[in-house]
Amino acid sequence: MRLSDFILNIPKEQIAQYPLPNRDESRLMVVNKKTNTIEHRLFKDITDYVEEGDSLILNNTKVLQSKLLGYKERTDILIEIIILRVLNHIDYLCDVLVNPARKLRVGNKICFKNNLVAEVMDNTTSCGRTIRFLMKEKTNNFYQLIDEIGETQIPSFIEREPDENDKENFQTVFAEKIGSFSPPSGCLNFTKHLIKKIQLKNTQVEYATLHLGLGTVRDIAVEDILKHKIDSEPFYVTENTVDAINNSISNKKKVIAAGLSTLRALESSVSVSGKIKPNEGWTNKFFYPSYEFKTANALITNFHSSQSPSYLATAAFGGSALIKKAYEIALEEKYRFLTLGDSMLII
Repeated sequence: MRLSDFILNIPKEQIAQYPLPNRDESRLMVVNKKTNTIEHRLFKDITDYVEEGDSLILNNTKVLQSKLLGYKERTDILIEIIILRVLNHIDYLCDVLVNPARKLRVGNKICFKNNLVAEVMDNTTSCGRTIRFLMKEKTNNFYQLIDEIGETQIPSFIEREPDENDKENFQTVFAEKIGSFSPPSGCLNFTKHLIKKIQLKNTQVEYATLHLGLGTVRDIAVEDILKHKIDSEPFYVTENTVDAINNSISNKKKVIAAGLSTLRALESSVSVSGKIKPNEGWTNKFFYPSYEFKTANALITNFHSSQSPSYLATAAFGGSALIKKAYEIALEEKYRFLTLGDSMLII
C-alpha cells in the first residue's frame, strides 16, 4: 500500500486559522457508506443523525499548555521545549522537543519560572530529549504546575501569531483529563448545548480518554505505509463507556466515535474474543485501508492533511474511494480543513 495513493492538494486559504465564533455552526459533510451519498449540513444538524439507543463517545482529554520557555542553568541561553507526552507523572518524566537542541546534553539543567527545574536524562532524536522535572516535594499537581508556566503550542499550519483566545480555541468544552499535546480535533465543534440536545434524544453520551502525542500529527515518511510506526499514546476506557457501547451493539444501534483518537482508544480495548472491555495502557494502533473496525460503526472527524495518519484512518473507516470523492467535493465546496475547521460524519 503506497503513500503516494493518498496525496491531497489543499490550498492554504482552506486551512482554518481560527474556529468559528459558534463552533456548532461549522459545516458538516455527511458521508453515507451504505448509499454512497454525500450531504452538506451544519454541525449542529448532527442531532438529525442520532436516535434513542445510540451511543456517542467523546474524548475528554485536556490539552496541556505544552510550550515552556526557560534558560540553560548558569547561562543566558534561552531554551524552548515542547512537551510531547508525559511518560510518568509520578517521576515527572517527559518526552520533549528542544530548541536549540545542540545546546542541551544529557545532565544539563533547564530553569523555568516558579523555580521549576528540569534535567536532561536522554537524547531521543536530534531535536528530542527525555527530561525529568526536579521537584523538591512530591506533588499530585504536576500537570497543574506545567499548565501554569506553559503556553499554548499552536500547529505549524496555523500561520499567525498565538493570541489570548488560543488556550480556549484548542480545548474542547468537556476537556477534563489533562495530558494531551494537541486537541482531539473531531470533538472541537461540540458545544454544551448541542451535547444536551443529543442526550434529549436518548442517545447515551460517554467518554474515553486518549492523550494525543506527536504520533498523531507526525508525517508518514515511508512509501510503504505498512512500515510506518505511530508513537504510543496513553488511553483509558471506563466501564460506563463499555456498557453504553455494548448496549448499542446488542440493540443494533449506532456507536459513534467522535474523533480518531476516541476510535483508537476504543479499538485498543477490544479483547482477543472480540469484545470491548474496560482498559487502560498505551497504544500505537495505526488505521489504514483494510483495517476491520470492531467497535464504532459511525465516525465524526475533521478534514485532514495530505498523506497523514489521520487521512489514512478516515479512508480506512469510510472506504478509500468514497473518502477520496468526499475530499474532492470538500475542496470544491471550500470546506475548512484541519484542526479548527469543518467536520465529516461517516455513517
